[in-house]
Amino acid sequence: MASLDDIWLVDFGEPYPAEPAAYRPALVLGPPQTFGPDLPFVAVAPLTTRRRGLSLHVEVEAGPLTGLDETSYVQCELIRSVSRRRFVHRLGSVDLGTRAQVADVIRMLLSL
Repeated sequence: MASLDDIWLVDFGEPYPAEPAAYRPALVLGPPQTFGPDLPFVAVAPLTTRRRGLSLHVEVEAGPLTGLDETSYVQCELIRSVSRRRFVHRLGSVDLGTRAQVADVIRMLLSL
């Protein structure tokens, strides 16, 4: 199903203020496949099309690889776990450079 570096359309449901809402793309962050497909939750970071100029956001270009229609930004500060049942369909994936940028921002956020 979902693999690391995939971008999926995810149903985030009803939000609290400033949380991602409804259907939006999200980058799959974990867990790795070594945990198997039975783990019911997946860690994701939502994407937004709004450029806010934050160093916490990583740009993802639109195109056939990502499956995005417009340039978007991984909101690394909004990591959350969601049920696999919230995944609607796979859009595409990110390249290794983008994945590395996201990992660097998350390490910094979590002081790792």
